[in-house]
Amino acid sequence: MGDPKKPRKKWEGPKHPWIKERLEREREIMGRYGLRNKKELWKAETMARKFRHRARALLGLPPEVRREAARVLLDRLYRIGVIESLDVDVDRVLGITAEDILERRLQTIVYKKGLAKTIYQARQLVVHGHIAINGRRVTSPGYLVSREEEKLVDYAPGSPFKEQVEEES
Repeated sequence: MGDPKKPRKKWEGPKHPWIKERLEREREIMGRYGLRNKKELWKAETMARKFRHRARALLGLPPEVRREAARVLLDRLYRIGVIESLDVDVDRVLGITAEDILERRLQTIVYKKGLAKTIYQARQLVVHGHIAINGRRVTSPGYLVSREEEKLVDYAPGSPFKEQVEEES
């Protein structure tokens, strides 16, 4: 069965560790999204790879089965906010990258909403418990924010940042 203290690995590292172009690209992405280590990037790459793999597997199915399976996949991708609408083609799913996944992290959403001045401050606010989704504190910067939850991201109740914003308005 496996040890419950050791969950299954959620990421797969690169096949070859020392490719200069990949290392430079990874470093640039880590800076843009404020990632702490490459494992966070590799998790996003693995998620994107799994979605692309599922989309490729759809292409080999009979049309009636493919339609239903594609609807399920597209519905999930739409709910988590990776694709813009439900009427996209399966080819769009084949173009999903790690950056599409990283855009949905709580840390990135906090920064894009203007709750933090930098991407690094966004991470700190999340880790220190100043950010809540629908009033519930979330302390994981890697939390994937769904489309419904995105508008509910705000400062946590009792956070000095929330009090500071209320005083200014």
